[in-house]
Amino acid sequence: MTAASLALVGDLVHGSKRPDEVRLIQRLVRGEQGAWDSFVERFAPVIYGAVIKTLRRSGRDLDDSSDVAQDVFVRLCNKEYRLLRRYDPSRAALSTWLTIISTSTTIDHLRRLKPATALDDVSEDIGAIEPQLRFKVRIPPGLLSPRQSLILKLLYDRDMDVADIAGKLSVDPQTVRSTHHKALIKLRAHFKPEN
Repeated sequence: MTAASLALVGDLVHGSKRPDEVRLIQRLVRGEQGAWDSFVERFAPVIYGAVIKTLRRSGRDLDDSSDVAQDVFVRLCNKEYRLLRRYDPSRAALSTWLTIISTSTTIDHLRRLKPATALDDVSEDIGAIEPQLRFKVRIPPGLLSPRQSLILKLLYDRDMDVADIAGKLSVDPQTVRSTHHKALIKLRAHFKPEN
């Protein structure tokens, strides 16, 4: 670690509302014996808690929690604790910051596990909705492709946003926007008033 980096960490300690957290990071960066053990003992429950909570929310089993937590620790140690050196105590407590990193790492892990699905291979059941008492436009059969119909159902009948649809269908958000745009062009042309 360079002298400038050590000085920066030292400045953080003196101006911080959380000097014990910053001192612990400073000890880690200097390579003091026992610093890593102290860090793990103090913050492992925070990291594991965030990982488990994120896995549960995704509906996954918790078998991967140890692997994901290890990924978090590796990220924190990587490149001479580069990520830990970026911690800013004026913005958040270290436990809050570690929760964000742990959640992000878990989400990355879940994305890697999720198999890519072609939009055409998605079941029409995903667009199924409960009947509601609201006005709906009757779209003639065959006017829209199955893909376009599905996107419209998810956007308008289920009130999902583009990012949620893209995640659910394992496609890029731009694909959802493009499909939506093409469907609207077809609908406008079909329902255009005749003069």
